[in-house]
Amino acid sequence: MKAGLLRGVLLLFAVVFLIAGCSKAEDHAGSSNSGNSTASPSAGNGATESNESATLEPSPPPGSGDGEESRGGGAGGQGGPEPQAGQLTAGEWNDTLDWSRWGNLLNSRKGDEYQRHWGYFRFNRLAVEVTSGQRPVVDARLVLKDQTDHAVWEARTDNHGRAFAYAWLFDDHNQSGGDDEFSVELYIGQDIVKRYENVSIPRKEILQIDVQQNVAMPESADVMLVIDTTGSMADELQYLAAELKDVINRVNEQTEQELSLRLSANFYRDLYDDYVVKPFPFTKDVDEAVRQIAAQEAEGGGDYPEAVDEALANALYEHEWSREARARLLLLVMDAPPHDDKRTMGKMRDLTIEAARMGVRIIPVASSGVDKHTEYLMRFLAAATGGTYVFLTDHSGIGNAHLEPDVGEYEVHLLNDLLVDLIVRYTEHR
Repeated sequence: MKAGLLRGVLLLFAVVFLIAGCSKAEDHAGSSNSGNSTASPSAGNGATESNESATLEPSPPPGSGDGEESRGGGAGGQGGPEPQAGQLTAGEWNDTLDWSRWGNLLNSRKGDEYQRHWGYFRFNRLAVEVTSGQRPVVDARLVLKDQTDHAVWEARTDNHGRAFAYAWLFDDHNQSGGDDEFSVELYIGQDIVKRYENVSIPRKEILQIDVQQNVAMPESADVMLVIDTTGSMADELQYLAAELKDVINRVNEQTEQELSLRLSANFYRDLYDDYVVKPFPFTKDVDEAVRQIAAQEAEGGGDYPEAVDEALANALYEHEWSREARARLLLLVMDAPPHDDKRTMGKMRDLTIEAARMGVRIIPVASSGVDKHTEYLMRFLAAATGGTYVFLTDHSGIGNAHLEPDVGEYEVHLLNDLLVDLIVRYTEHR
């Protein structure tokens, strides 16, 4: 009888062990299948399908059930499997490519409110395209001067040879209503190669400049990530980390044959948190940048605004950006605005001017929690520096609800695919 009882106990243990083994195998199979959905890359605005008709269906996040349960819920890694890339969904809108729509939006009551709130008053623009024969001239310096020979804006040409300069962007007292006339200087290295006088701004036509000399294409590119790691980012931070690690690896694979890519990962919270800015210098070591992102956790914050100004100041002033580059990109991942006291907002405007002068193109990535005031600030930063606006969408079912932006028809992508396409777009040899 004892022998029979012993055999029964052993049999019971065997069944339990078998069930547990099958369960683990199924869990492993389920997690390894995530992130396989794909979406075609976009070249900016002008999608052929509306956001409502998009058929993109990313794999459900680990442990998310039907997707709705994950709203405001935890990310993997908090007792669950690590999130995989290819989960978050996003759209893109580049206001510099649809300037008339942007102007109409800013002239609306809503647009006027947000301009006055942040102090970005007059988007009077000069668009310039610099070529040498049929080839774009990259990283040339454009200087816009007023009639007293004072520089009011500086910018650098992108990999298409394009640059934007703004007259009196932060001046709410210049209300003449007519065209202002400026001088325009173009520098290659330290040498001035072209000068124009009595240039009216705003100007509808692109100012075409042919320098008629051979100019080398820069072979380096800087990509910096500046990421909010306060507690409000907890619903998406680990997913974002997985996406960004994937983006870094893929961009490096696609560009390493023709481009020297440097990366910098930086993180910020708010005043009085355990850190305000946690910076890391530029590196060519992709694995090191990936490890820095993977090590972050979302904590701190408390109130809604965060130390965005401190993060941008550190990014621009405390890092060694390439003196010559095909692109300098700053991906600003955030879900909350900077503080809106007078000093901070003045600092944000100064940082906008400095980023444009350095040729650093700010590409905001709006996460859940972004409100309308923050959306418009992010778009002001992108337009003023020659960047583009990226925003997460609800199609993934991950995180809290995402704000629907004031844009036209756009295409929904997987975030990692969109960011890879975007970085390649800004760095490819035209």
